[in-house]
Amino acid sequence: MKLTRTILSFFSIMLILFLAACGSTEEKASSEKTEENPKAENTSYTVEHAMGSTTIEKAPEKVVILTNEGTEALLALGVTPVGAVQSWTGDPWYDHIADEMKDAEVVGLESEVNVEAIAALKPDLIIGNKMRQEAIYDQLSAIAPTVFAEDLRGNWKNNFELYAKAINKEEKGKEIIDAYDTRIAGLKEKLGDKLNMKVSMVRFMAGDVRIYQKDSFSGVILDQLGFARPESQNVNEFAIKGATKEQMPLMDGDILFYFTYETGDGAAAKLEKEWLEDPLFKNLEVAQKGEVHKVDDVIWNTAGGVKAANLMLDDIENTFLK
Repeated sequence: MKLTRTILSFFSIMLILFLAACGSTEEKASSEKTEENPKAENTSYTVEHAMGSTTIEKAPEKVVILTNEGTEALLALGVTPVGAVQSWTGDPWYDHIADEMKDAEVVGLESEVNVEAIAALKPDLIIGNKMRQEAIYDQLSAIAPTVFAEDLRGNWKNNFELYAKAINKEEKGKEIIDAYDTRIAGLKEKLGDKLNMKVSMVRFMAGDVRIYQKDSFSGVILDQLGFARPESQNVNEFAIKGATKEQMPLMDGDILFYFTYETGDGAAAKLEKEWLEDPLFKNLEVAQKGEVHKVDDVIWNTAGGVKAANLMLDDIENTFLK
């Protein structure tokens, strides 16, 4: 009888030790899952956007971007897209991003996306724009999770925040915007009384002359800095399009910046020369004072992203502070 009780006690002790070991193993596995192996956790996240909501299983590694300003956003966030729409002017990329984009594939233009080229890249995420690509959203969504910004306006920061969420880099995005806002504040302080100068902006395109107002890429930046604008340009509109020579007085100001969108046939450059040499233009006070400055159309208008914004601030510093 005593032998039987001894045997039972032995097996009870062994069972307790076994269960304790199992519990320890499970606790260790759980600890490893949450602390040492975060990939074991559910890393999916959902992004609300112009077309609804999209769930992304994990931070994407292969991203296709379908706007020029979006390309700049990804590069600033440390992500080189596997595919992107070609720069509006460039072969195929703008000069200021060409080195960073050398390994990216062209997937058409903002206005003419190549869906087959996108599918061939097998992306984890596609980022586009409702204003540009609403008609092909369903096709893109069938390839990969797809996030669309609502539109393309003057303030690049609106879409930038969405892009940062889409690639799961919100903190990095906040750092970039904070750094930009800090630079704006610092430059504003340095400019001081120079902000009272009325800044005029004009763009020459083949068959079109535009007087740019506040709701444009460069107009938003001038407004953030606090620059004064001529009365005709100090309105929350995009631009006076199709300006005529009789409207040249609307271009006058204390300083004028102009940029020319040249596609390679020389038509825009010819129009620029014609207008700048016109007696009506030469009679403007800004021309009389010699304060007419040509700047890069890509930087001041066409690129429209965070990198261009900082390069435009470089131009402002070089013009007003050196």
